[in-house]
Amino acid sequence: MKTDISEKAENIRDVIRYLQKFKNALVVIYLDDKTIESPLFSSHIKDIALLHEAGLQVAIVPGARQRIDQILSSEKIEWTYKNNIRITNQEAMPLIKMAAFDVSNTVMTSLAANNVTAIIGNWVRSRAKGVINGFDFGSAGEIDKLQTDAIKTVLNHGFIPIFPCIGWNSVGHPYNISSVSLAEQIAINLCADKLFFVINGANINCKSFSIPKNIATSENGDIPALNLEEVDEVLKENKKQSEICTILEKAKNACKNGVIRSHILDGSKDGVLPCEIFSNLGSGTMIYTSNYGKIRQLTQSDIPSVLAIMKPFIEQGILLNRTENEIAETMNDYFVYEIDGSIRGCASLHVYKDSQAEIGAVTVDSSYSHMGIGPLLINYLIDLAHSKKCKDIFIMTTQTIDWFEKLGFSLDSDINSLPEERLKKWSVKRNSKLLRYVK
Repeated sequence: MKTDISEKAENIRDVIRYLQKFKNALVVIYLDDKTIESPLFSSHIKDIALLHEAGLQVAIVPGARQRIDQILSSEKIEWTYKNNIRITNQEAMPLIKMAAFDVSNTVMTSLAANNVTAIIGNWVRSRAKGVINGFDFGSAGEIDKLQTDAIKTVLNHGFIPIFPCIGWNSVGHPYNISSVSLAEQIAINLCADKLFFVINGANINCKSFSIPKNIATSENGDIPALNLEEVDEVLKENKKQSEICTILEKAKNACKNGVIRSHILDGSKDGVLPCEIFSNLGSGTMIYTSNYGKIRQLTQSDIPSVLAIMKPFIEQGILLNRTENEIAETMNDYFVYEIDGSIRGCASLHVYKDSQAEIGAVTVDSSYSHMGIGPLLINYLIDLAHSKKCKDIFIMTTQTIDWFEKLGFSLDSDINSLPEERLKKWSVKRNSKLLRYVK
């Protein structure tokens, strides 16, 4: 296990790394109404203010469903839902608009209390959803256009724009639009670096979802990250529509259309926004394209990070001790798994003269073991060995036999079948077990 001081140091390095990475980055934050009405709302606003002060550009889209419900109920105005869209007549629009701006004003006032200037604007052009298959959607609207230049001006002047769930047509007629869709569209149109959906109780885990076996989960069953293909797999396994499935669709679509990453966070947890931005591990579920984690060859500057990851496993006797010089001498054999510029895993592939290949030094930062980095490295090196026409692939281990067996390796009792060079390094004292890839 890492020492307390090393964990603290790594956390600080993460923050510094991400401050550099996201300086002047644009983040769009959707806050659902339950989060806004929760006791943690002021804490989330304080975190948003800190993000803004750290140099990030921030846009906020507050949800207003509950507030609209309250005002319509108080005026005894009835409504229904179709496809999760509120259906009312046009007479209800003044009240819906009042509720939406009331929630936006709550957000603006809270930001002001943290010395941040925010502006509520009418930057959204919309059109009536109209009549679809004979059904009249009444006051519901669709996003037609965003006044992108005006929004960018607000952001560039250091203000936070707040978007009520109201859009206007070209003659000033208002429509009720989806806040979730609005957040998605703003992020796409502004080419946001990040889109956050902060939703009270939003947890994508084994308890509430059917999770395909190939998707990595944390120790408590949460999914820390999904690429676009994995989102499709999760949605396929969970065909029953739910709010979170809808959010997953929106998050995926945003990433497909240029947003670098989307995040689904539980608004009932304090500190989820800074934890998600300023650490590799995050605090919710991240949706990403293929550029999140990558495998690449080791460089000289990576060696200290690799040794730091190896250290606890060497102390436990799981790995053989390796010095900086030893790794440097065989540097071309080593590959690392990098997340946002930091090394979180490594492994090596050494090809012997008899065309046998050994996978070794398989190490993953213990804090990231739930993310499936180990299997990714192993599969990468297996493919690499095959591309080199290796006739056999083996590993030597003392304490991780079961783990390698899950990845397609099988015990081989014939130690003498090892390449001569490798056999000389084997010792009865360590008594490493030989496993060969059999798939």
